[in-house]
Amino acid sequence: MTTLTGWENFYIIIGLSAAALMGLMFVVITLTAERRAAGDRTGLDAFASPTVLHFCAVLLVAAILTTPAHTSASLSFCLTVVGLGGIAYTTSIILRMRRQKVNAPVSSDWAWHILAPLVAYVCLLGSGAVVWVSADAALYSVAAGALLLLYIGIRNAWDAATWMAAHGKK
Repeated sequence: MTTLTGWENFYIIIGLSAAALMGLMFVVITLTAERRAAGDRTGLDAFASPTVLHFCAVLLVAAILTTPAHTSASLSFCLTVVGLGGIAYTTSIILRMRRQKVNAPVSSDWAWHILAPLVAYVCLLGSGAVVWVSADAALYSVAAGALLLLYIGIRNAWDAATWMAAHGKK
């Protein structure tokens, strides 16, 4: 697929950004571990873990799109799997957010932890189908989905970090 030519730098940049931000999330979680109460694990599962997974998804998409010698079939398959996996995982976050008692979700939590990731993963899933019709259009949709996941991760990482700093045990 020659249409992937020219996208390498874009995916290298967002992939490296996602990897660096994922590492920072690990640092924040580790540094605040002593301040958190024992029951805070459900809050981490509901809010911090999905953020790390979204960064991982961006890194995976970057790896997929910079892999040489893709065909329409291989790219379609990869994007479809990432999109379906992301949609399934995001729907599981709904249960996690409802089960945890540490932080009562507000409307912005539902928007940034459920709605926005679903939009991003639907972009990736749709790209898997659109590759067959127009690879160029599919690549713009993949870029939109990946960037959206990166921005979601940044926003949610900030939200999680500030919440952990403000609500941890003294």
